Amino acid sequence: MIIQPASRLGQVKEYYFSKKLREIGQMVNEGKNVINLGIGSPDLAPADEVIEELTARSQQKHNHAYQSYTGIVELRQAFAKWYRQWFGVHLDPNGEILPLMGSKEGIMHISMTYLEAGDEVLVPNPGYPAYAAVAQFTGAASRHYELTASKNWQPDLGALAKTDLSKVKLMWVNYPNMPTGTAADPVFFQDLIAFATQYQILICNDNPYAFILNDQPTSLLKFDGAKNVALELNSLSKAHNMAGWRVGMIGGKSDYLQQILRFKSNMDSGMFKPVQLAAVKALGQPSSWYTDLNAIYGARRQEAEGLLRDLNCGYRTDQTGMFVWAQVPTSYKNGYELSDHVLEKAHVFITPGGIFGSAGNEYVRISLCSEVSVFQEARQRIANL
Repeated sequence: MIIQPASRLGQVKEYYFSKKLREIGQMVNEGKNVINLGIGSPDLAPADEVIEELTARSQQKHNHAYQSYTGIVELRQAFAKWYRQWFGVHLDPNGEILPLMGSKEGIMHISMTYLEAGDEVLVPNPGYPAYAAVAQFTGAASRHYELTASKNWQPDLGALAKTDLSKVKLMWVNYPNMPTGTAADPVFFQDLIAFATQYQILICNDNPYAFILNDQPTSLLKFDGAKNVALELNSLSKAHNMAGWRVGMIGGKSDYLQQILRFKSNMDSGMFKPVQLAAVKALGQPSSWYTDLNAIYGARRQEAEGLLRDLNCGYRTDQTGMFVWAQVPTSYKNGYELSDHVLEKAHVFITPGGIFGSAGNEYVRISLCSEVSVFQEARQRIANL
């Protein structure tokens, strides 16, 4: 007898990268040396003092107990200082910041707190697949809004306003954008706040890429009226090379965060205190940390762009973040076909844009989380196709 899964799983599928990694693993087991340029998992380490802090604090026996659901005060204060210094946003550490075990956790917490059957949530296409998947867990219906290059990969708020928004409770946005690399636009953010205010929609901006190859880190919460209608997720995964540490946050109005805490407090028992104290060190890094990090990513981007030229793909040179988004040549049906061809023939994996939604079908995405020498080897292989 096989016990059937809950109906809430519905049509939610296994995450694409989970399946693809198994396929790549099988190729490796067969003796094929696969270069993975698909997944955005930082390959660099955090600052030395971050690791030293974790090591030292882990030696103290009193640091191994359960911790507060709202994070230690030192971490909330560090997040508040970081937002004030880099984004010009003032957040009260005693109510407007909720630390998380990574910002992906926050997608679930926000959705489970505010969505239910009968609600609708606006989800970008292309966009991070978790937004729609989590909405389905809640019983809410996803309404995908299309992003296009012709509109600078931003939603057409005027077109959305002409539709029935009476059931829409929440809208996911993600700027700087993944997968397209579009930077945050202050004018668009102001329009978005006005839109959300008029239609009483909670906006959630997923903002983990603000410091990667981006000269102007921007927060949605900086703009007038934002706290009334918006929350923002942020993370130490990308800009501080701490993806596996699982440290993130939600920033926003205390009234919203108190409701989210009601759900979150039933899901975990707080983060390991030495990790939180190490995160304080990471958030206190000087501007030189980001400068040095971006010098590395900049050199990698040059090689990634060269690889895309080798494949006759088109791309914009003003992209931000740790990926490069590119349109496939007309000689390929879509990004899946190009990705499969390069994997099969050159043993190089690049991400098909269609995994982020139908609007990404004609695109591919390359991660910058590999050394320059790896990109150079990948280019040599592709040159021999």
